[in-house]
Amino acid sequence: MALIFSYIKKHIVSFILAIAFLVVEAVTDIFQPALMSDIVDEGVTRSDTAAITHYGIIMLIIAGIGAAAAVIRNICSTKHSQAVAKDLRNDIYKKTQTLSLENIDRLTTASIITRITNDVTQVQDFVTGFTRIIFKAPITTISAIVMIVTRTPWLVPTMLIVIAISVFLMFINIRIGYPKFAKMQQKIDKLNHVAGEYLSGVRVVKAFNASASEEKRFDSAADQLRMAGLSAMRTMAVFGPLINLTVNISIVVLLWLAHAEGGDHIGRVMASINYMTQILFSLSIISNIFNRAIRALASSERIKEVLDEQPAQKISENALKSGIKGRIVFENVSFAYPGSEKDALSNISFTCEPGETIGIIGPTGSGKSTLTYLIPRFYDASSGRIMIDDRDVTLYDTEHLRANVAAAPQKALLFTGTIIDNLHWGSPDADDDQIQKVLDISDSRSIIESCDGGLECLIGQGGVNLSGGQKQRLSLARALLKRPKILILDDCTSALDATTEARVLAALREFAAGITVLLISQRISTVRKADKILCIDNGVVQGFGTHRELLEGCPEYRAIYDSQIGG
Repeated sequence: MALIFSYIKKHIVSFILAIAFLVVEAVTDIFQPALMSDIVDEGVTRSDTAAITHYGIIMLIIAGIGAAAAVIRNICSTKHSQAVAKDLRNDIYKKTQTLSLENIDRLTTASIITRITNDVTQVQDFVTGFTRIIFKAPITTISAIVMIVTRTPWLVPTMLIVIAISVFLMFINIRIGYPKFAKMQQKIDKLNHVAGEYLSGVRVVKAFNASASEEKRFDSAADQLRMAGLSAMRTMAVFGPLINLTVNISIVVLLWLAHAEGGDHIGRVMASINYMTQILFSLSIISNIFNRAIRALASSERIKEVLDEQPAQKISENALKSGIKGRIVFENVSFAYPGSEKDALSNISFTCEPGETIGIIGPTGSGKSTLTYLIPRFYDASSGRIMIDDRDVTLYDTEHLRANVAAAPQKALLFTGTIIDNLHWGSPDADDDQIQKVLDISDSRSIIESCDGGLECLIGQGGVNLSGGQKQRLSLARALLKRPKILILDDCTSALDATTEARVLAALREFAAGITVLLISQRISTVRKADKILCIDNGVVQGFGTHRELLEGCPEYRAIYDSQIGG
């Protein structure tokens, strides 16, 4: 709860206003039964019209004040809870920006989305209830107890028994409910994961006619959430009515006791019953708030887990922000993905001078892409070290390092928006000449000409309205627009035909003069003109040298060459 209250404090003005008007509302509610008892005992029983009018006017004034206070309290509490939810979501999102891929892999994307959405909503619901009614309930309960004690003291023992039983039931409710709601949130994570995986791969699912199996998988996850939800809601379903039953029984007892005492003060008895009803309502509210608190507590722990997550990569206190020329050295670098027992890379060593183009080739799953992930520190090496300009990559400021590195991945990712919006990720201040130049190099001008609106053409989520080759070319243009010192091309021409690829690579060689390029491909034709080629298989370097050197001295490279081009 410390996390929730720390965010409540950030908007203390609206919180205090909500509580202040809530107190006013609670006080006006307390006076209503007392005034009603005066009307009955002093007005109705004595046929005193003046007393009835007098107390009636006071009741109307107090009711009006209470209604006005309730309206203002609702406005303030809504404003406060919305502000808290916004801050929580922003902070979780900002925190994820500082985390490495290792952290994201461990937390999982689906779980992070659930925490930003559902978990924050649970906290918001609690904050709304907290500022709207949490203070009103104890104020009403205490005030009602005082009124009963002062006006009908013979009813006190019954009242105390009722309160004791209700508090005990609420305590048991909390003990049983908390772990159930925590489990329920985990099941929501799983459901989001299954749904997200299906939606991201919907074309593959339909291509393999696997909709039925996906429906079963989703149904299983939904059923697990249903069972967890039922288990959690049973707690609320049992303890809420038990508290109501306890208080209702007490009202029956009060009526019997009032009959035993005689009917001389019927107004006071009516007021006491009304106060017991208010206590019933307040205890029900408190029980409901505790149920919300249980869910909010479970959600806040999950939110706190993200906010307290420490980036897997350590940043040096005196992180370097000096210029990067582009010299890259791998010294006996090994790497294993978190949770994997097998190294994805083993003892990788090679040197790339500034301005060189290094081709990286090998079969699928050989570790080509993983190797390039270590340069901008998406992950850190398990052992060995990576040097950039003769300095360990871990000594650089991460933002400065990544500002000098650009990547065009095989699976090009474009964001919802216009083509120009996506290109501006490479350089927000790029002028028209720079944009036209990278469009020419990436052979993307035809894409612009074929789209309605040209550069202002809207791209669907993930570039859904573009072909694979079009997305790859625009992704390459975006990377080139950054004009980096190190350019990583991760099989980014795999969807292009041979003629287009050759045209793009020829233009790229001229543009990339002075830029260190790591060119990943499975095609000999793509990497053969590189200054040097790194042949890798099963995470191990099989050869490093020029095309001719590898043909003569690297059997693995020769086998790839023979299979693609022939002896």
